[in-house]
Amino acid sequence: MLKNIPSILSPELLKILMEMGHGDEIVLGDGNFPSASYAKRLVRLDGHGIPEILDAILQFFPLDQFVDEPVFFMDPGTDDEGKQKDDPPIWAEYRKIIEKHEPGFNGFDLTGRICFYEQAKEAYAIAATSEKALYGNIILKKGVIS
Repeated sequence: MLKNIPSILSPELLKILMEMGHGDEIVLGDGNFPSASYAKRLVRLDGHGIPEILDAILQFFPLDQFVDEPVFFMDPGTDDEGKQKDDPPIWAEYRKIIEKHEPGFNGFDLTGRICFYEQAKEAYAIAATSEKALYGNIILKKGVIS
């Protein structure tokens, strides 16, 4: 047993986070995301939502400060009238968690659905969750410890 490691971080996930290098990406896929279809390395985190996983990961995982946007959300697109849809409510929760671990952080990027899927195929790993929020998927780009 080790102390102070959140129990939500499985040994498999911790190993992947340790293996990842600067610039590698991990996808936290919501319950609707086709994680198994796209993953080079798949970690199952069934029964857990993304906010609690994100909070646990960011205790140890540095975000890339050498790029403008080290965090990616799947853009919900436009409505029938061509207006940009509102941000999904879960994004505000993600922002709060990220800012807790990375004060002053403001580097979010919206990626269209198809581009998000293509980016996910290239990610180092995908964590499949039971997150129910629509557009709850998020990609994190790993940084360095300075």
